Amino acid sequence: MFNKLKQFKDIRSQAKDLQNKLSEESVSVNNNGVTLTMDGNLKIIKLDIESSLLTPEKKNKLENAIKDAYDDAMKKMQRIMAMKMREMGGLPNIPGIS
Repeated sequence: MFNKLKQFKDIRSQAKDLQNKLSEESVSVNNNGVTLTMDGNLKIIKLDIESSLLTPEKKNKLENAIKDAYDDAMKKMQRIMAMKMREMGGLPNIPGIS
C-alpha cells in the first residue's frame, strides 16, 4: 500500500514539474489578420486583430479567423506538450490505467 502511495506521490511530482516547464512555453499564430498567443497552460495571453476586420460586414470572417488561430495554437502547444512529456520519460506505468 505504501508503495502505491509513493508511486502516486512521484506521479504528482512529475505532473507539477511538467506543468512548471510548460508554463514557460508559448506559441503565436497568425491567421487572416488575427494573431493569437497562447501559453503552456492553454491560456490566451494576447490577441491582436487587424483593424480592417473590425467592421460589421466582416464579423463572420473575424469569428472564423479567431477560431482557426485558436485551433492552430492548440495543435502547436499539444505538440510541445508531447515533446516535453517524452523528454521527461513519458508517463509511468500506473496500475489499473495501462
